[in-house]
Amino acid sequence: MQNLASRAPRARSVTRRHMMGTTAAGLCVLSAPRLARGASAVTFGVTPVFLVSDEQLLARLESYLGRVLGHPLTLVKRRTYQEITALLLSGQLDAAWICGFPFVQYMDRLELVAVPLYHKRPYYQSYLIAHRSHAAQRPEDLRGDTHAFSDPDSNSGWLVTRHWLATMNESPATFFKRHFFTYGHRNVIRAVSSGLAMSGSVDGYVWDVVKELEPALVQGTRIIRKSEWLGFPPVCCGRSASESPLTLAIRKALVSMSDHRDGRAILSMLKLDGFAATESSVFDGIAEKWRVVRRLG
Repeated sequence: MQNLASRAPRARSVTRRHMMGTTAAGLCVLSAPRLARGASAVTFGVTPVFLVSDEQLLARLESYLGRVLGHPLTLVKRRTYQEITALLLSGQLDAAWICGFPFVQYMDRLELVAVPLYHKRPYYQSYLIAHRSHAAQRPEDLRGDTHAFSDPDSNSGWLVTRHWLATMNESPATFFKRHFFTYGHRNVIRAVSSGLAMSGSVDGYVWDVVKELEPALVQGTRIIRKSEWLGFPPVCCGRSASESPLTLAIRKALVSMSDHRDGRAILSMLKLDGFAATESSVFDGIAEKWRVVRRLG
């Protein structure tokens, strides 16, 4: 297994968590002001990354955010990153948990709200994985495989591998015998584990967490390569709404999540340490990969 980076870089700027009050009864009724938004619900988009199908998690997240904001909140789910990103760009979502790749593609139109903290930092890795029976010892040994990608707008499930191939004057079409998209990182793991694909590009956070929670799902796979540490999939809003009372309230709700019982329960389910407000420089590595891919084709 090749690990290209043993340590994550420091985030250049992480703001302090803001404290929010709870009731004496410990019911986590928070002190954020109610938002004057008429009858419409706050809309928060989620993409098919990890545990998107876990209804208990989604219900708790929806309840937590709605209670903090003091306003009804609806989680909006779609099958692809592109669909959620389009809704966010068109103003049909107040915020969305997207991937770092769409963020850098539309950085002129999107703004960071908060970034999850994994191992206490706003970074994660992409893994190249192979079926456990694969003879590969290095990424180059995957040539001629049937390869599973997650989503064409995924950093870890597409861009990182696409960038690696571009630096060798290769593309998925020239390097792999066949490749396809599963539209979900867990689906990449399933495809490789079952032998539907002999290798795949997957979110390292997802692979690690699935290994912890569902070891049988990953036991048919092994890691061939780990990328450097890159900006974790962020929560974003439209740039024009970056300083709106609603956006500030959403940021406060996320950043203070680890300070409250219900929030800690959600973070525990997600295997995250919390959320932080960070600078866009956290995503410089992803932006550079995108520039290289565009330049080299």
